[in-house]
Amino acid sequence: MSFDNLGLHATLLRAVSELGYTRATPIQEQSIPSALQGRDVLACAMTGSGKTAAFALPVIQRLMDGPRRKTRALVLSPTRELAAQIHEQFVALGKHTGIRAAAVFGGVGMKPQEQAFRDGVEVIVATPGRLLDHLQYPYARLDGVEILVLDEADRMLDMGFLPDIRRVLKHVPTQRQTLFFSATMPPPIHALSRDMLKQPATVDLQRKAAPATGIKQAVYPVSQEMKAHLFLELLKRGEVGSVIVFCRTKHRSNRLSDFLDKHGVPNARIHGNRSQTARTDALAGFKQGRYRVLVATDIVARGIDVEALEHVVNFDVPHVPEDYVHRVGRTARADATGDAYTFVSPEEESDLRDIERAIGKQLPRFTVEGFDYRAKPAERFEVPIAERIAEIRKRKSEERARAKEKAERKAQREVQEASRGPARSPARPSGDRAPRSEGGRPSQPSRGGMAGVGGGGGRPQGGRSQGGRGGGPGRGAPRQG
Repeated sequence: MSFDNLGLHATLLRAVSELGYTRATPIQEQSIPSALQGRDVLACAMTGSGKTAAFALPVIQRLMDGPRRKTRALVLSPTRELAAQIHEQFVALGKHTGIRAAAVFGGVGMKPQEQAFRDGVEVIVATPGRLLDHLQYPYARLDGVEILVLDEADRMLDMGFLPDIRRVLKHVPTQRQTLFFSATMPPPIHALSRDMLKQPATVDLQRKAAPATGIKQAVYPVSQEMKAHLFLELLKRGEVGSVIVFCRTKHRSNRLSDFLDKHGVPNARIHGNRSQTARTDALAGFKQGRYRVLVATDIVARGIDVEALEHVVNFDVPHVPEDYVHRVGRTARADATGDAYTFVSPEEESDLRDIERAIGKQLPRFTVEGFDYRAKPAERFEVPIAERIAEIRKRKSEERARAKEKAERKAQREVQEASRGPARSPARPSGDRAPRSEGGRPSQPSRGGMAGVGGGGGRPQGGRSQGGRGGGPGRGAPRQG
């Protein structure tokens, strides 16, 4: 269906055309008209289906009427990357409307985000944790929110955000429009939707999760120790172009990135232990073509949109079939086509069978002609976790030993200094007094000496010690007498 038939304003249709969107996806066709009518929407749709535009377009159109410089729409997202991407979509789709949006997420300074609240931008796109950080302060007010959007609600459940979402809801008016989007609908999410939605228009609720139809899927059986070398071989042969490669753990992501660096393959890594600056640079550099490979954990498996992504590689087979669907959904987005390859070791065959049962078909298997599957790499790809723990413990033990040795040396120096005693200035013989002038006042000390304190209530001439000049005792030396 054409966007022209969805009831969108001409300024939004102009932005849609400039972004190169030619026709609406099914989720957009079914969600946008109901959202424009002001109804709550419960949409369950697979990843890569165009959900962001499905809620962004009606939100912007509704905000075009009414007050400005006030936060009137709130979008909650599970990850920083997805929040940043949703923000970009709002900016792009609303560029001819004057509607302003701001992204609020962790890993970056709070001050610019605070200013956005104070300025009253119309749309806030936020992760729950950082939003709650701001809600502790009076400048962050959500009492003007008219539209609330939850995106990737099931992912927020997986990440433990459900209590945070319920805390955020206490700051949002109960009289509002709510748009609820999720790839799956587990019981806790279904219960949350019942609490939040009022007679919603439901879209695709019962659709079974499956990869997009434009994805060509293939399996490459290979031992764990040869996975990195097989991936490098596919890159060298040109069988893999721009690619997101998913690893199961942060450690394996780091090891694969280091391996690619060693072999001259431009790449960036993105996972939860990376700073927000590094994560932003990695994703932006990959989208711009500076990096051929983006090595990632499942942090980018949801919602991240990379235009014309050619390949997704599952370096490790995911344990959960739904994670497989989300990973491979990074390619063949919005009716495009793409390839998804999965490297499976003998230890991962059972996980692969679970995936095949979930998607309802057996995936074809391939081998790479001329590749030596029996080779023994000179270096292990991954250090076993027991060895890594032992190495960490050894390093900590050595650090403690060095700290103890340093403390002992310091204590020994202090004892030696104490045994020598403090340095003393030459003392006057017992009973000596500073010479007195007539009238009982102490005589003026010579330059470089100290003003003594005499009897009879006298005080030093000039009111302060002149010590510290010349060769006499410095300021603060004890007074005599």
